Amino acid sequence: MLLWLAGEMIRRNDITFNMKQLIAAVFLFVFAMQADAQNATTPLSKHDFIVIAHRGDHVDVPENTIAAFENAIKHGVDYVEIDLRTTKDSILVIMHDASVDRMTNGKGAVRDLTYGEIKKFKIAGKGKDSAKTYDVPTFEEVLKTCKDRIHIYLDFKNAGVRQCYNMIRQYGMEHQVIVYINSSSQYQEWRRLAPSMPVMLSLPGNLKNADELKTFLDTYPLELLDGDYSDYTPDMVTYANKESKKVWPDIQSNGEAANWDKAIETGFRGLQTDHPEALIRYLQKKGLR
Repeated sequence: MLLWLAGEMIRRNDITFNMKQLIAAVFLFVFAMQADAQNATTPLSKHDFIVIAHRGDHVDVPENTIAAFENAIKHGVDYVEIDLRTTKDSILVIMHDASVDRMTNGKGAVRDLTYGEIKKFKIAGKGKDSAKTYDVPTFEEVLKTCKDRIHIYLDFKNAGVRQCYNMIRQYGMEHQVIVYINSSSQYQEWRRLAPSMPVMLSLPGNLKNADELKTFLDTYPLELLDGDYSDYTPDMVTYANKESKKVWPDIQSNGEAANWDKAIETGFRGLQTDHPEALIRYLQKKGLR
């Protein structure tokens, strides 16, 4: 309502609209943006400790494939992390790298290739299934796969906010998706076009304590925080938890299991992992899941 009112005040151009009203309109607009951002809610999960499968559960299958997302669903993971990019002909596809070179038998930047070209490329299987091939999935295919089955952690690499949000709404998945943003312009655009969508940022490396974290969150009202787990101190996590901010940092690596105890002792209630099935078994043994 406040956002509408501010817009109406700015839109009107009659003789009663003076400088004081302009200042009031701007104030109302900024206040409304912040208020709308505060109304964003993190999608609910049935677990207290959240497990996020980094690029899907790709221990036995390639990352960012439908098979990796199906594995995460099968193993009871809470979120799949996916990487969103846009093709030359404006199709939203899932690819971590800016190019297809590492993951497929093709070459070129995603933004310079049409979806028809990318569709012809194949992703090789892993290990004993190396002869098997997989397709580069579209965002729409991922939404269809995940709807009512698992939440999505959307790493917003290179895409249009309006196009992406419209597709999320088309599938009725506004309450199944959180958005990780990579720039201030993305933050502003998501807040403007989809203020109720929960957004996540990585913790800036220069923050060292709870007071500095508070200042950061006062500047950027967020629902969630990411970053490397080692960047957080226990008092920072305690403050975030007290303020109902979710802190789900990255711990993914080949030797990450050696750090799981430390992460839990720090106070985290969620982790992004390369080994989601193993992490879930570990949490179950600890009585945390």
